[in-house]
Amino acid sequence: MSPLVLLVEDEILVRLTAAVGLEEAGFTVIEADDAEQALELLSRHDDICAVFTDVNMPGSMDGIDLAQLVHARWPDVRILVTTGGADLSGGLPEGSDFVSKPYHADQVVTCLRRALAA
Repeated sequence: MSPLVLLVEDEILVRLTAAVGLEEAGFTVIEADDAEQALELLSRHDDICAVFTDVNMPGSMDGIDLAQLVHARWPDVRILVTTGGADLSGGLPEGSDFVSKPYHADQVVTCLRRALAA
């Protein structure tokens, strides 16, 4: 079975493009458009192995808050964060990875494969 990745991105075209790239690389993808929806999906799917999240999202939590919460509640879930301009100093949990926007699908796939192999 292919690894299940939760993709959290509020920009629909960016999310669709990322999902296609991940699926073409052999991942199974479920999508959320904000942190609250992501947490609901994480609670329902115990087979999610990685979260790929944008930092800037609508709602009460941004991607850094989401990454911190995922790390605390689901320590085995790997975290990959992306943004085009936010300051990430001191924000990402230990073991998380980062790729800046704009990114190429190959960068994301490489980061996820490396994280899942660790």
